[in-house]
Amino acid sequence: MKLSDFDFDLPDKLIATRPVVPRSSARLLVAEGDTITNARVHDLPAWLRPGDRLVLNDTQVIPARLSGQRWRDSPQGHTAARIEVTLLEPRADGQWAALVKPLRKLRVGEVIAFSAGLSATLMDVNEGQGVLAFNLAGADFDAALAQAGAMPLPPYIAARRPADARDKTDYQTVFARHPGAVAAPTASLHFDAPLLEAVRARGVEFSHVTLHVGAGTFLPVKVEDVTRHRMHGEWGRVSAQTAAEIAATRKAGGRVIPVGTTALRLIETAARGGEIAAWEGETDIFIYPGFEFAVTDALMTNFHLPRSTLMMLVSALMGRERIAAIYDHAIKGDYRFFSYGDASLLIPPAGKTR
Repeated sequence: MKLSDFDFDLPDKLIATRPVVPRSSARLLVAEGDTITNARVHDLPAWLRPGDRLVLNDTQVIPARLSGQRWRDSPQGHTAARIEVTLLEPRADGQWAALVKPLRKLRVGEVIAFSAGLSATLMDVNEGQGVLAFNLAGADFDAALAQAGAMPLPPYIAARRPADARDKTDYQTVFARHPGAVAAPTASLHFDAPLLEAVRARGVEFSHVTLHVGAGTFLPVKVEDVTRHRMHGEWGRVSAQTAAEIAATRKAGGRVIPVGTTALRLIETAARGGEIAAWEGETDIFIYPGFEFAVTDALMTNFHLPRSTLMMLVSALMGRERIAAIYDHAIKGDYRFFSYGDASLLIPPAGKTR
């Protein structure tokens, strides 16, 4: 299985840099069997059945991008260097792994001063990443970060414009609960209060999981033989209640439909023993064609990068040729791609994932 099998040409004009307003007015491509239907996200309830269950990732994106200065005394005087930091993940000791640019202008023990009274000391360098200790902790850290930080937009958006105040709302789901992600579960960005209510009125239930999406989600696949690729680890949790809800839905004949690849990867991790159970820890599950799904019956997701692990995941669910046809339809139909883009509802043939 080659990396080139998951490549396609995408016009730059289809890369969305802002979401549509309202959220649920985004376009929705519904692929069911051999049929493709063009709809809107607010039409989603029409494609769901009473007794189905949507699984939502309730992680909360933190404003993980910080811009600060390093001051240093030298024979030439008091000099400064601008330092850009992207927080990656908290460590057990309270410090943070972070991308620091330019790392060469910072020595271990030096301090970066940010706004809002926030500062960080470089404690270590590990595989090109910095390890930072902040001067604040707990609620004080959260408050300062909210003031000083910017949302960590994906590289393909950040290359086109900087993050701004709108992104603090746009790049956050309406049901975000647990801070810790540095990338949004983007399929969930399409949901607003009216859509959630309409789905409930349809007789569809919701379950929540938490997977803190890391910056590694944007790392490219660098091996031609995709089976040799190794995924980055991300922390997640499936509660006993959620596991029981999913099991009950399947027993009753309802469909389990994760909203986003993050929710899918997490529930499939929790079901690797054959039956879904409560689970918590680091998952590096890699889903590509040939994968046997244990609990997923369909998937709502955005349109993904060429040659990405997410293209491999949707190909595993729908089949590689079918996904190629779906993406060809989306490109010809001017669907908007990536994090702020449009959505798809992918429904494989009945029985394919059971």
